[in-house]
Amino acid sequence: MVKEYTYRGKTEAELAQMGLDEFIKIVPSRMRRTLKRGFTPYQKRFLEKVKIVNEKGITKPLKTQCRDMPVVPSMVGLTIMIYSGKEYKPVLITAEMLGHFLGEFSPTRKRIAHSAPGVGATRSSKFVPLK
Repeated sequence: MVKEYTYRGKTEAELAQMGLDEFIKIVPSRMRRTLKRGFTPYQKRFLEKVKIVNEKGITKPLKTQCRDMPVVPSMVGLTIMIYSGKEYKPVLITAEMLGHFLGEFSPTRKRIAHSAPGVGATRSSKFVPLK
């Protein structure tokens, strides 16, 4: 039997029907303060695009540079291309992402893996252990 995901006791279907005012009441305090403060003009434009995509059923991913946009129930199920500072990374929004910011799902820094020592390296810095 598959366990159904719930967010604060609400199923995905209930969250999809929920308005923003009702959603504000069940999110943690930091997100509640952010949502009560209101959206910036750029965030409002992005929400309008989300609303249009949901109404028309478009499957094309939305692009945004708005990394400080909170994930709200109307975004669940959409693919959003989030800007990482260099490129747009596709992210499928799921119910588990509610109450987070879009920027959390598109890291801005890559892992650095250094290879062999460079040309001007000293003898001691060229040492590589056998294990």
